[in-house]
Amino acid sequence: MDARVCRLLLEDPELCEAIPQARRAEAIARCTASELTIPRGRASEAAPRQTLGGIGVLVLDGFVLQRMLVNAGCGTELLGAGDLLGELRPDGELPALESAFEVLAPLRVAVLDAAFAERELARYPELGVALVARARRRSANLAVRMAIINRPLVEDRVWLLLWHLAGRWGRVRTGEVLLPLRLTHALLSELVAARRPTVSGALSDLARRGLVRRSGEGWALSRQSVGDLVDLGVLDTGNGSCHTYQGSDRR
Repeated sequence: MDARVCRLLLEDPELCEAIPQARRAEAIARCTASELTIPRGRASEAAPRQTLGGIGVLVLDGFVLQRMLVNAGCGTELLGAGDLLGELRPDGELPALESAFEVLAPLRVAVLDAAFAERELARYPELGVALVARARRRSANLAVRMAIINRPLVEDRVWLLLWHLAGRWGRVRTGEVLLPLRLTHALLSELVAARRPTVSGALSDLARRGLVRRSGEGWALSRQSVGDLVDLGVLDTGNGSCHTYQGSDRR
């Protein structure tokens, strides 16, 4: 992992907007954090452990899977730009709680350690409020994914998950939205809590219907389906994030 210093508010314009205009230029110049670059592949908890007594690490660019392992069970979360990743500690109630990370696309993170918290949050308390909002957003996204996983049909789960992720990180193109992430069938099966062959079958069905196609950059979703998603209450027209799916089962 390579380390350097970054200007946090230049890296994350949404955080910058939390600072009042009169103090923004000063905050941009003064608000710095250590930055780590982590290559693709399995990652240790070295980066999160640097945040002992601090806030966590803020993802600036790239994607990482966080797997929570409890005995034989595994829960997988996909994190990307804008997400806060904190230190993971067993709470004493869950047996054999472990965590593992896998970097899917080269990861850049800002380390918001104890020194950062003492220095920057004292100067700019608005920044603390914005970071708490980020933590709440991550919690809300987890709740959305739980709602998706509870859909009985795997085809629905895959379709909704891809739109949920595209709502956060997608790029609008003519007739489609690109999710620039090469999620394999195996990884999608983890994220929707289904068996890989079932997910492969669901993707084939979605592709036959013209809703999803594999792209060299990731997954392309047909914008023709957006109207249906909005009508069903799946997409929020304000930010494109998924909500509860109200449609009937299909097979």
